[in-house]
Amino acid sequence: MRPLEPPTGHVYRRDGKRRSTWYAKYRLPDGRQVQKRIGPTWTERGRPAAGHYTKRTAEAWLRAVLDEARRGTLPGLVRTGATFADAAAEFLRYVEHDRSIKPSTLTDYRSIVTAHLLPAFGAMRVEEVTPEKIERWRATVTSADGSPLSNRTKNKLLVLLHGVFRRAQKVYGLPRNPVAEVERHPQRSSGDIQVFSVEEVYALVRAASSEQDAAIYLTAAFTGLRRGELVALRWRDVDFGASTIRVRASYAGRALTTPKSGRVRSVPLAPDVAETLARLGQRRFATRDDDLVFPGEAGSYLDASAPRRRYGRALNAAGLRPLRFHDLRHTFGTRMIARADIRRVQEWMGHADIQTTMRYLHYAPRHDDAALVADAFRREAAPGPAAVPDRGDLCSRSVGGLARGRQRAATTPRLPWYVPADARPGSVTT
Repeated sequence: MRPLEPPTGHVYRRDGKRRSTWYAKYRLPDGRQVQKRIGPTWTERGRPAAGHYTKRTAEAWLRAVLDEARRGTLPGLVRTGATFADAAAEFLRYVEHDRSIKPSTLTDYRSIVTAHLLPAFGAMRVEEVTPEKIERWRATVTSADGSPLSNRTKNKLLVLLHGVFRRAQKVYGLPRNPVAEVERHPQRSSGDIQVFSVEEVYALVRAASSEQDAAIYLTAAFTGLRRGELVALRWRDVDFGASTIRVRASYAGRALTTPKSGRVRSVPLAPDVAETLARLGQRRFATRDDDLVFPGEAGSYLDASAPRRRYGRALNAAGLRPLRFHDLRHTFGTRMIARADIRRVQEWMGHADIQTTMRYLHYAPRHDDAALVADAFRREAAPGPAAVPDRGDLCSRSVGGLARGRQRAATTPRLPWYVPADARPGSVTT
């Protein structure tokens, strides 16, 4: 194997009929020689225009390239032999089989790769993708209908793109991750959460198209279970004696997985929900311990599309705001944070991070807060009424004080601007 050598190079100017151009010719550590166009020559006085170079700025450009080559971060320095399409396929294989991500997450990843990443970078070699190319792509990327993407969605694309290149670093020896040098867009969240009132929850239940749909809506609002956790709920998970529902699984993306937090949890079973589920358990089918509480056709898992349509019709029939099904879960969180400590609410809702639970804190009533503010600004007890001096008396005292001040000034000897301490009147010299 040929030993690596320090990168070297020089710049030169090529004069054409219309204009001259600066070029660079340099040798990489592996011995490859590269010739690249730097840009047009600047021959006028003053600062060069954008994209134009003097000899000094062309040499500065070359020095930056050689520095990157020495650090091993120069794009194209390493020949991986892999295209971005190869890297994306390897990443999807890795997260599916080695990381065992949830099927719904894998579906989202595949959709992003197919719709946004492959059209932009698929045919490029992974070492050819630079931060500048990623910046240009992000500035023009749109949704399928051509509408602009939100900052949150663009950041989501960048996170996935970063994962693809991070995997390429390990598999193909890519020297750097170009996405690491691309700044994320700022994201602002008002923290406002749309929730149902208690009356709206019962109105939605009454407008449901079936007894099972009514039970789903009530259970979602009174337990905070996610849609997939409701679909995967079985009768053995409902403990009427202990007034508890145990959340063991979730069904999403046509696959049965663990709950989102990855842990089994228990949620209180409110009397209204217990009564509703007990009535539902009197039906003639799907009532054994291993049966689903909310089954689809032939006892299988509910398909997501049909319940979503029925939920929309129930909202309209009840004359309610167009809130999402997931807002039933938010309703549980905002109601419980007013009654229980935050740790219990976190456990009931299955939040892996307490920061997620803390977004409900501003819904917790604090009845003594107003009293605390009032107490902080309460006036101190005022003393008894004092005699108000007469205006003429005030004037006479002011004039008398001014006269006495002038008399003292006239009898006080004037001193120069600086007198030693031992020479001042009244000083004692030892």
